[in-house]
Amino acid sequence: MSTTTSHTPSSTPEPEGPAETTTTSRPARLIQNETTTEIPVHLLFRDDPDHPAPASLGPAVVGRRQGTGEQPRFRRPVPAKPRPVAQVDPDLVERPARVLPGSAGVLAGTCGMAGCVATSWWAGVLSPLAVEALRLPEFVGAGLGPAQWAAYAGAGALSLFGFGGLARGRTGRAWVLGLFGRYRGTVRRTGLMWVNPLLLRRRVDVRLRHWRSEPMPAADGNGVALRVVVLVVWRVRDTARATLGVEDHETYLRECVEAALARVPVEPPGSARASVDSATDALTRLVAADAGPVGLEVFSVQPVRVEYAPEVAPAMHRRRIAALDAQHRSSVLTSVVDSVEDTVSRLTMRGLVELDDYERKALVKDLTVAFCAGRGETGQ
Repeated sequence: MSTTTSHTPSSTPEPEGPAETTTTSRPARLIQNETTTEIPVHLLFRDDPDHPAPASLGPAVVGRRQGTGEQPRFRRPVPAKPRPVAQVDPDLVERPARVLPGSAGVLAGTCGMAGCVATSWWAGVLSPLAVEALRLPEFVGAGLGPAQWAAYAGAGALSLFGFGGLARGRTGRAWVLGLFGRYRGTVRRTGLMWVNPLLLRRRVDVRLRHWRSEPMPAADGNGVALRVVVLVVWRVRDTARATLGVEDHETYLRECVEAALARVPVEPPGSARASVDSATDALTRLVAADAGPVGLEVFSVQPVRVEYAPEVAPAMHRRRIAALDAQHRSSVLTSVVDSVEDTVSRLTMRGLVELDDYERKALVKDLTVAFCAGRGETGQ
């Protein structure tokens, strides 16, 4: 018993380090559901068995092996991040400006002119003819002193302020007013009115407008270069943002249309109406979304002329002519085959002729040649 006990521990030695434990133990399964989570590098490279350094890697996709029937696992497409939308100062919103009727300006200007005449009579510098015409009492005059000059200045300022603020509002036009770089409101009224002459006025057209562009670069669904002329129907909805939120709203609209043409495929000439309507809807939606923050309202962006770019136009025309020719030949051949089949069927069904295989083939050949020759002469 003692001998057996003494040899038992020597037959099963205990592991001395992690390297020996790894060597004797069975490694874990590396491939699970075609993805790997960790590769024990110390099993592949055992330069330093005493200090293994396992390296953890991210999940990877295992491709399909030839002849095993395994299907590859495709990664789900990552949704594209939404494109940032142009933002304008939220406080910059159109609001009505304070204006007075035009009669107030006329009255103020008239009062200023009357004050100048009265000051001249007071100073004695008014001509006798003017005194007689205005039926003013004769007065020697006090001369031009500080009081008279002050009266002249006040009356002249009132006259300039009254007549200088007169403005005429038109239908479809608006005034954007500003004072020392600050927005003071928008005037959409029509007729004669009085506006503070110290305010800076900017005229804006708020009517429904249309713009026919010059040929712009575009591409179809296959990436073929095109030149597209579009018709844009739009108007200014917010005059404050259209005037102060962007440097030039017309140039901005033109660049928005060009950017939309670069993102939306336009169908080449001769396409179906549904494809043209789809491109029109997509262009209108994109341009309206880009131009909305600057106070522009876009109703439609419609391609009115689509043609191939000069560098690809000859090749695409040849390709289109070849396609039309092939389509014509296919239709002619189908018609000829149907005619031959109908003729042979009628002859055999009515018992007019009895044909064996050789005679049937010869008759079909002769009829095909005859029908093709006849259609060719008709087409010429």
